[in-house]
Amino acid sequence: MDINQLEVLVTVAREKSFSRAAEALDRTQPAISQAIRRLEDDVGEKLFDRSSKDGTLTYAGEVLLEHAEAMLSLRANAKNAIRELKGLRRGKVTISANEHTVFFLLPVIEEFLRRHPTIKIEVQRGVASRIPKQITAREVELGVISFSPDDTSLVSVPIATDDLVMIVSPEHPLAGRGTVSIGDVADENFIAHNAPSPYRRRVIEAFAKHRVELQISVELPSLEAIKLLVMKNVGVALVPRLAVRAEIENGRLSEINIRELQLTRELNIIYRRNAQLSHAAEAFLEAARSPKTASEKK
Repeated sequence: MDINQLEVLVTVAREKSFSRAAEALDRTQPAISQAIRRLEDDVGEKLFDRSSKDGTLTYAGEVLLEHAEAMLSLRANAKNAIRELKGLRRGKVTISANEHTVFFLLPVIEEFLRRHPTIKIEVQRGVASRIPKQITAREVELGVISFSPDDTSLVSVPIATDDLVMIVSPEHPLAGRGTVSIGDVADENFIAHNAPSPYRRRVIEAFAKHRVELQISVELPSLEAIKLLVMKNVGVALVPRLAVRAEIENGRLSEINIRELQLTRELNIIYRRNAQLSHAAEAFLEAARSPKTASEKK
């Protein structure tokens, strides 16, 4: 038995006529009769009372009709669900980002939900070095990282750039200086994130190159905790600008550029090269590339 035979059964029962069912389905009456005979052969029971001229079902036909209507309803629901996915009326996009790159996502999420308010966004907290593996393992569809992975099975799409800046409390003596030399911060106590990264290594190398001791007095696992300590004037920190943009704009932190330490990160969205991205993921990439979100990420 197949879904088309069940559709014929339901139509004949509804129209109470083989000829009217043929007209409704745009088929010939012999084709309708043949479909019913094949269905009866499949189930081993007569489905219509041939002595009746109004398409009266047998008891076996009534039982099968109930299941046929349920199956046709499931098919219709499945088609509607797929149309809703394609039309971005339902669905989900899964993304992995670390504590820094998640700040890049905020304006993108805002723009995406403005366009597609019924799509769910699920952002998992990932470790930067593991995010490419999460993508290849199909744990998430998209990843946001601040480097280009070596894995050729991944596509890396540059979306934005971010600079490393020094932050200080507004009460700090350097607040308002704008730009200083690396020697000007030789006596500062730095609060650092304890996660290893290429940028941490480059900072250490830059201080060593200029024969300035980098005094790390506190190491923490959280950017939010680092910002709070800097606000309390416990020390200074080097952080991605995106992570502190709001606090700089509202005056809770002051931004300082170190002349010899100009580090710019390129932020990338990555996904599997041969993947058939969901409609939601494609739309998220489009939102990330939009001029509106690009201006908000600067």
